[in-house]
Amino acid sequence: MLNYSRTEENYIKAIYHLEAGKDSVSTNDLAESLQTKPASITDMLKKLKKKKLVSYQAYYGCRLTLEGKQLALMIIRRHRLWEYFLSQKLDFSWDEVHDVAEELEHVSSEKLINKLDAYLGFPRFDPHGDPIPDEKGAIANDKLISLNNQPENKPCIVSKIGNQSVSILEMLEQKNIAIKTRLEIIKKYPFDGSMEVKVGRSRTTILTKELAHNIFIKEV
Repeated sequence: MLNYSRTEENYIKAIYHLEAGKDSVSTNDLAESLQTKPASITDMLKKLKKKKLVSYQAYYGCRLTLEGKQLALMIIRRHRLWEYFLSQKLDFSWDEVHDVAEELEHVSSEKLINKLDAYLGFPRFDPHGDPIPDEKGAIANDKLISLNNQPENKPCIVSKIGNQSVSILEMLEQKNIAIKTRLEIIKKYPFDGSMEVKVGRSRTTILTKELAHNIFIKEV
């Protein structure tokens, strides 16, 4: 695989995430995601088009080509493997690993990443529950539902966190909620959408509607 600049890789990864459920990604959406000017976005998209990583047409936005998508999956693979390594081997908390992995994901040695994957035991998910692509780019697509959609008195297991902002992760940690934590909704409150939830097998806590919306679960 060819080497690309850090900026090019950041663009490719951003387009991949923004593409979900869309026909194309607009320059404005990309500019907002990358916090840069639309004019700079246009210049970079032209460069990426020449490298056959994106299909781009002015006023119609862009999409990743097959080569671009494969590159995006490899960048995501590196990022999530480093997050897992930092969490499991160096005891970083789950709200610390993202920023460090943002730097490490640009180390593009395929041999290093494959050896890291083997050393970690080929994990399928990162510390936030996001799937880790394998060396061929295959990625798990487990069907999960938001905790908001779970009925009362049915045990479930936390499998993924949607919004992974530091504030949300810190709040979940304060409530002793992490990946693989067992939850059970005791009561939902229609007034504001909040709910009383049993955490583990004893402690109960109150979750806001927004917080519950970002907890994705599987039924036990």
